[in-house]
Formats: sequence, C-alpha cells, structure tokens
Amino acid sequence: MAYYAVGDVQGCFGELQNLLNRIDFNYGKDTLWLTGDIVNRGPQSLETLRFVKQHDACMQTVLGNHDLHLMAVAFAGAKLKKNDTITPILEADDSASLLHWLRHQPMMVKRSSYLMVHAGLLPEWDADFALSLAGEVESAIQAANFRHVFLKMYGNKPDQWDNRLEGMDRLRMIMNVMTRMRVISPSGKLDFDFKSTYDRIPKNLMAWFDAKKRRYTDHTVIFGHWSALGLYQKRSVIGLDTGALWGGALTAINLDTGEIVQEPSSGKGLPID
Repeated sequence: MAYYAVGDVQGCFGELQNLLNRIDFNYGKDTLWLTGDIVNRGPQSLETLRFVKQHDACMQTVLGNHDLHLMAVAFAGAKLKKNDTITPILEADDSASLLHWLRHQPMMVKRSSYLMVHAGLLPEWDADFALSLAGEVESAIQAANFRHVFLKMYGNKPDQWDNRLEGMDRLRMIMNVMTRMRVISPSGKLDFDFKSTYDRIPKNLMAWFDAKKRRYTDHTVIFGHWSALGLYQKRSVIGLDTGALWGGALTAINLDTGEIVQEPSSGKGLPID
C-alpha cells in the first residue's frame, strides 16, 4: 500500500492517466492526494472530474481556486473567463451529481504529519486551527443557503487575518489564503499580484512558507497553486504544481519513500494563473 500526492491537474487528464500508470497505482490498495484545481484551463476538465469522483474511495482532493470558480459559475452565475474549459462540465448530463460531489470536498486534509491545502497557510495558524478554519468554509458551502458564499467569494479584501473577522469577510479571507496565496508582507498581508518565480519575489514580500515563527511546522504542508515555483521541498513544505497545464509536467511524490515521478506535459501551454 502506497500513499501519493500529485500536483494541480487542471484538466490534464491524459497526463494524470500516464502518471498513474508510471507509478503503477493500485486502485484497491494505494491512496492518492490531489492538491486541488483538478479542473479548468486544461483540455479534459469533465473527464478529470468524473475520474476523481469515480475513484473517491482511494483519491482525495482539496478545493482550489479553479474548483471554487467552477462552482461560482454553476451556482451563483459568475462569468466565465477567457481561458476557462469548464463548459462541458456545466452542460454534462451528470453535472448536478459532479457539482454536488465537488461541493462536499474539503478545503484542507491531514494525515499523520502531513497537511494538504491548495495554496498555503498563514504563519500564525497551527494545524488544528487551520483545519477548524477550513471546516468553517466547508460548512458554509455545504449548508442549505450555500449559493450566497459563491456569490460573495470574489475579492481581495480583507487582505490580513484578524480573529475577529465575521461573515463573508472571514470566509473570503480563509478561502483566499488557502486557495490563492503565494506571497505575503512581513506583517502577514496578502499580495495577489505576484505570480512569478521564487527568485523574483520583491524585497518587501516573502513566500508564505518563509515567514518567521510559523506555527504549523510540526507538520509538512503539501500544496500546489504556484506553478512558477515548480517542485519545492524545503522548510517543512512540499510544492507540487510543476505546470502541467502550461507545458511543464505533472508531478507525484510517494509520501512514504519520498520518490518523485514526473509526467511531461503534452500541451503547448497556457498563461499562468
């Protein structure tokens, strides 16, 4: 029995199939963690979503910003973006079942000394507190009046955590940290503009995992989202988004052995987001 984690698929279904074949994934015994953004921008979002749902007994995804965007379009009438490839999901005969399943996926998961979240965690959040915050979002998007969350989730404010935040400000902040964050200021303020490589981070900002006095370091955080960062294994974090969508590779790590396996992208690449 093996435990694997795989970076952002984003509808690159062929690469996912090839990667699972290369690691000889055993559907009856092995477990696969997916860092979120299983859909959008890639050519086979519908096929990817169906596949992960079909195998949810051995596969676990967390919600990424593109997964949330899909649900905002479906449930709250958000506008499609130029490079979106989610229309086949919206028009599929099993769309309602797929979206219901996706809406009941977690924002964050924990296994032993590992945590998985799509984008990252703030330094002042320890593992248990972060899981409780993830639970707040999960409860909101699974409640009877869930549509208002998707209607109000877009926006960059608030951009700094405060335990006193309430309502949609609190939910939006948690969602932005866990699904959109790459860099922060020394005071912990989120910056949503920077999307480049690690060596180009401005001096007034830092990678979220470079912050001092991080409270979650008794766990290793597995994340995706930051495709320009590439494969990253330092400072109690493992970054797995290696840009399968835009011509890079889809990456898997065996969490028991540390072995890395990569499947090159077959696509020409799209703009980084």
